[in-house]
Amino acid sequence: MSEATLEGLLDYLYSTLTPDNMRWMATHLMAHADAEEESLKPYTMEEINAMIDESERQIAAGLCQDHEDVFHELQEELEQEEHELAYAEAV
Repeated sequence: MSEATLEGLLDYLYSTLTPDNMRWMATHLMAHADAEEESLKPYTMEEINAMIDESERQIAAGLCQDHEDVFHELQEELEQEEHELAYAEAV
């Protein structure tokens, strides 16, 4: 997420949360960030090679989806959500 987006989110939270809500959120965000850092570990070369081998197997078996198809589906979903939102606002 960009710094500008984060700053916008922060400004929004400043204007909507009470001081107690801010403290509660800060405590939970810090605990979650600390837990995430502890759980991350680098992959071994064996793990990386196994992931590559599995990907190549799936591609050879035709078990993958072209990135253009993925983005097309995402675009359709976004357009549908925008349509539903516009309809809901009109009603």
